[in-house]
Amino acid sequence: MGIVGDGLDKAVRAAFTRPVPKSAGARVRYLVRQHQGSTKRVAQLLGVSQRTVERYVRDQIKRPRRDLADRIEREVTRRWQPQVRARARKAAADTGGLVVDTRARFGYTAAPGSTDDARLRHLTVALPPQYAARLFEAQEQGASEQRLRDITAEGLQEIYFKDHGRRAQGLLVEFTDLEHLEFGL
Repeated sequence: MGIVGDGLDKAVRAAFTRPVPKSAGARVRYLVRQHQGSTKRVAQLLGVSQRTVERYVRDQIKRPRRDLADRIEREVTRRWQPQVRARARKAAADTGGLVVDTRARFGYTAAPGSTDDARLRHLTVALPPQYAARLFEAQEQGASEQRLRDITAEGLQEIYFKDHGRRAQGLLVEFTDLEHLEFGL
């Protein structure tokens, strides 16, 4: 995905109530259960043979190669605790909002007479639930990384730079260089 999409996923994963399976065998067994016991579908999902999946299920193979281990981990974490994930997203979108911690260069379009030079800033800002809802909705619809960045920048613009509309009326803010971004629920 991207920095913003991965950050949203990481924030939601923090709400998990049980740890994700650690061993390759346990992870592949979980994927097989998720696909109604079909090792064939899991093999197609992971891009390996059905026999390889069966070997992981029986713990005959313990250590997958790096690219396969990454695919297994990605597929398991994507499916792990969907109800907990949905509850965390709903809580953030309805009442809690998101906390954004970022170190980025912000570009400005401002009124004449003020500077519009991009500045590097480290911000920790609580975004209200409407921005969390927009971010999660856009992510579910498969929005591009740039679209997710634009929504995040708009939230920071309204809450931090414009102080809920109390100042800097004509200011437009955008990420021009993103060094670090984390979300918290």
